[in-house]
Amino acid sequence: MTKWLAIGVVILAIGGVIGWSQSGAEPLPQGTRADRVLVRKFARVLELYRSDELLRTYRVSLGRAPVGPKQQAGDGRTPEGHYVLDYRKLDSSFHRALHVSYPSPTDVTAAKARDVPPGGLVMVHGLRNGLGFLGRLHTWYDWTDGCIAVTDPEIEEILRVVPDGTPIFIEP
Repeated sequence: MTKWLAIGVVILAIGGVIGWSQSGAEPLPQGTRADRVLVRKFARVLELYRSDELLRTYRVSLGRAPVGPKQQAGDGRTPEGHYVLDYRKLDSSFHRALHVSYPSPTDVTAAKARDVPPGGLVMVHGLRNGLGFLGRLHTWYDWTDGCIAVTDPEIEEILRVVPDGTPIFIEP
């Protein structure tokens, strides 16, 4: 009997984690537009704003070495500073993506001074294609190469409400 009780508890726990990983907030209303994006690396959140109104907060995963600003290609860091979400990539190896305008001229100059390539292709994106079932479980650790990752339904919503040219500020 104890064995079956333990198995039942494990099944319920797994079901709860799976349910949590797939749950989400009510979608933002149609026609909603954000005019800026703020990423707080320390808190692991991405926030959408319209003027001073917070529209939505998403939990994120960052680059595998998230502390400090990106300094060169392959360092696993997510950049810090002011950028622009300048285009969308719908045929990504991840479920949809918005490109962050990294590197800025300042980033390029700093990398040249260190005689290293600055890197690029920093995106706000969903999960790797085929792994969308992980849902919010992906936020349990930082796993990207320097990008900002959200769930697949979240990137769909972000793409819907954030137009190209929207400023993004990534703070430590």
